[in-house]
Amino acid sequence: MEFAELNRILELVSSGEMSVGDASKKLSLWQRADVQNVTLDLDRQRRCGFPEVIYGENKTAETIAATMQAQRDNGQPSLATRISSTKAEQVLEQLDGVSYNAVARVLRWNLPDQQCLAGRVLVISAGTSDLPVAAEAVETLLWMGIEYELIEDVGVAGPHRLVAQVERLRAADVLIVVAGLEGALPSVVGGYVDCPVIAVPTSVGYSTAFGGVTALLGMLNSCASNVLVANVDAGFKAAYNAGVMLRSLKQDSQ
Repeated sequence: MEFAELNRILELVSSGEMSVGDASKKLSLWQRADVQNVTLDLDRQRRCGFPEVIYGENKTAETIAATMQAQRDNGQPSLATRISSTKAEQVLEQLDGVSYNAVARVLRWNLPDQQCLAGRVLVISAGTSDLPVAAEAVETLLWMGIEYELIEDVGVAGPHRLVAQVERLRAADVLIVVAGLEGALPSVVGGYVDCPVIAVPTSVGYSTAFGGVTALLGMLNSCASNVLVANVDAGFKAAYNAGVMLRSLKQDSQ
């Protein structure tokens, strides 16, 4: 547990605003909540820096809403990925203040006094067909409280479009580059910057794209040494790791 949070709990106990029993639960090694067959890991934020994320593909709207509410009750922001518009509507009917990004298929619930994480991430989408994956990355950054910029439609078929953005590329602390087809864009971007480039292959492309496998293999074989590769269509995973990098840099500077 971070020192500031420990101090806060001790002050609440001292003032009588929190019972010893409640403080003991918050200071326990593993905090959890049982929510509709979900064992919610409330200790994840302390261990890993960010709260547990809800993968919503096969969960009901009721389970998602209950899990998000449990996180809120314990002072944690919520992020639920891969949420259909129909399911999102049902969640929004149950919870106030939740936002839904239909392109990203993401539900997000930030805290009103949530602290921002220092650093700047630039998300780049090779084409408009890659935008859903880029949007998932953006929503994840917003959930973590990270400043970001989004550059759309600068794929290698029109190299002049990327050249015009070089100064913006060089001002970022971490770049997330989303591309399908042959997946060449991260290598080109990597040659312009001195920071980590997280490449995200998408399943966009014709038959020999093999659902993103061609882009994945191309990125894994990048000649740019600063390129790391996430899973196919994994905008969330790329943004989460960008947050981990920035958080580690912040701790090192303190």
